[in-house]
Amino acid sequence: QVQLVESGGGLVQAGGSLRLSCAASGRTFSRTDMAWFRQVPGKGREFVACIRWGPGITNYSNSAKGRFTISRDNAKNTVYLQMNSLKPEDTAVYSCAAKVGGSSCVSDYDYWGQGTQVTVSS
Repeated sequence: QVQLVESGGGLVQAGGSLRLSCAASGRTFSRTDMAWFRQVPGKGREFVACIRWGPGITNYSNSAKGRFTISRDNAKNTVYLQMNSLKPEDTAVYSCAAKVGGSSCVSDYDYWGQGTQVTVSS
């Protein structure tokens, strides 16, 4: 079992930055793939970014590439999402997710946090 708690969401103006954090507990974090997803009301959950355990290989959605950076600190059991140049269309509930195993880190997650709201004003 993995428990995930997100923090760092809030209200920011377009062009601004936010850093989201996700604290994990319960399972060996260093062997867990981690990801961020987002969701707006009435739409499905959207993949944002992920980072593999071990060598820390990352993957980003097209909308996140070049503006967002995912990173992890295994000593603190925490994964981060640095979001720069935010746009109103980035407004969503951002959730972190965890899984063990698989050939890719973009999908098939087993554990989810409750999410943190990010609102970008124009």
